[in-house]
Amino acid sequence: MRYVDTNVLLRYLTGDDPAKARACFELLQRVKTGEEVVTTCEAVVTELVYVLSSRSHYELTREEIRARLVPILLLKGLRLTNRRLYLRALDVYVSYPGLDFEDALIVAHMGRHGVAEVLSYDRGFDAVAGITRVEP
Repeated sequence: MRYVDTNVLLRYLTGDDPAKARACFELLQRVKTGEEVVTTCEAVVTELVYVLSSRSHYELTREEIRARLVPILLLKGLRLTNRRLYLRALDVYVSYPGLDFEDALIVAHMGRHGVAEVLSYDRGFDAVAGITRVEP
């Protein structure tokens, strides 16, 4: 098994470097069939969302980001310990525009662990049903 870094997935998703995009496409085709097995982590998924949404780079909408990332997260040869968590976070990210992706991940983690209260100054949490934000 090998580890996939953010830049590999970005080259595939954006095609901004055609030669690298092709190589990344070929890699992900092998991952799709399970011929190759890879892994990655929460930091990579978070960085992907951040860069794809960045106004100075790609400026994709939340829906476009989810539409591009979900098929990658579901690849047969991609081993992810928290796959459902990432998918839930993408849904939260799209549903609550007041939350950035890192906060959407917090909401997903909270749901997974049955936690209903978050200590935060970020008012974006106030819109999320079932979550109570408390300022320390």
